[in-house]
Amino acid sequence: MDNDLSAHSGLEGRLVALIAPAVEEMGYEIVRVAVLGRERPTVQIMADRADGMLINVEDCERISHAVGAVLDVEDPIPGAWTLEVSSAGIDRPLTRAKDWTRFAGHQAKAEVLVPIEGRRRFAGVSLGSDGTVARMRLDDGTEVVLPLAEIRKARLVLTDALIEDSARMVQPASDAGVEQDGKKEPPASKVH
Repeated sequence: MDNDLSAHSGLEGRLVALIAPAVEEMGYEIVRVAVLGRERPTVQIMADRADGMLINVEDCERISHAVGAVLDVEDPIPGAWTLEVSSAGIDRPLTRAKDWTRFAGHQAKAEVLVPIEGRRRFAGVSLGSDGTVARMRLDDGTEVVLPLAEIRKARLVLTDALIEDSARMVQPASDAGVEQDGKKEPPASKVH
């Protein structure tokens, strides 16, 4: 399992531990797992292809079938629940150290749990990560070091440069349903 996914805890951490082996064996990586709602929770999974290409609807369906089967057998969520699998999208969350490095040079926003020099929110350019901290050059030109364990949320900012770079990650034309025009494909959903 990807060490970067250790940021997931509680039920989400248990879900990652259950599903990561099957997802990785299929050639995908988990970007984020979230469980939303109480009465009939929705398990949201964002995934990437391990080869760095953007995932398409068929990829989401494959992941959904595999993850659904694992979760049906393991039954970590009592009662009925819904599974949604989607691409991380272009203006994706930065949840792993490798995301910060992969998208170095692109605009990002981050919010930390504990203030750094009196601030919790930062906007600027990702300068990468060494595995324990992410680095950003802020809009005023200063640089900041953000401990990965202290990042509450972070995401890329949609820019023309990001769209251009993402266009190079599109799968060959023979694959249907790829992300186009900066729009994320709808998630593949399944009710359990």
